[in-house]
Amino acid sequence: MAGDNRSRMSEEIQDPVHAVGAAALAAGWSHRHRDVSGGWLRPTVFGAVDGLVTNASLIAGLGGGGVSAHTVVLTGVAALVAGAFSMGTGEYISVTNQNELVRAEVAVERRMHARFPAAEQAELAGVFRGYGADADTADRMAAAVSRDPDTALRVHTREELGVDPSGLPSAVLAGISSLIAFSSGALVPLLPYLLGLSHLAAALGLAAVALLAGGMAVGRLTGRPLLRSGLRQLALGAVAVGVTFAVGSLIGGQVR
Repeated sequence: MAGDNRSRMSEEIQDPVHAVGAAALAAGWSHRHRDVSGGWLRPTVFGAVDGLVTNASLIAGLGGGGVSAHTVVLTGVAALVAGAFSMGTGEYISVTNQNELVRAEVAVERRMHARFPAAEQAELAGVFRGYGADADTADRMAAAVSRDPDTALRVHTREELGVDPSGLPSAVLAGISSLIAFSSGALVPLLPYLLGLSHLAAALGLAAVALLAGGMAVGRLTGRPLLRSGLRQLALGAVAVGVTFAVGSLIGGQVR
């Protein structure tokens, strides 16, 4: 009988919650979020932009120096391959080292939980008080969380390190994404030369369109104004291209 009463009370509590949730959903409420951890977006965007700006600037410098189309293609392809592997390797090592550091700190936290459970629970209660819970509620919340060592470790890690140890990014995925993205970006300014249109203006024009479009795509993902995001990326790329072209023209003129 007591069990039936508790069940009815639970249903009475849950029904208003479900009703509020249903009404919010009907009004357009959503709790789905985009990936903000940078697991794939950061290396992909960074790699593509880096490849595009690097090779566009390189080709601009070579064009300013007055070298042949053959030299532009050879140098551009070499830069694409070398840069792609450099970016992929660097991203893989960076994410691997970061994950290893997180795991080492999680191991420290696990040892502290094993040796000083009361101190860790008190620390967690202090965290809950910092969020606005009164002392009694914070103590009860900390005790409830601390009953499960895995849950306690995850909560402590999130609060103290700002990461979820069960959701670390994949170093392999980051490395491959960076390698492919760099290659794709670096290929864009090379395309006119590879297709027989050996004109610097064509290569830089295509690179400018790609920078603008890429910036707008990122703006779409991040919620920024599309045109502003595209123009910002185009302006930054233009500075790099302009400076490299000027350096190439200066050195090329002196060598002749």
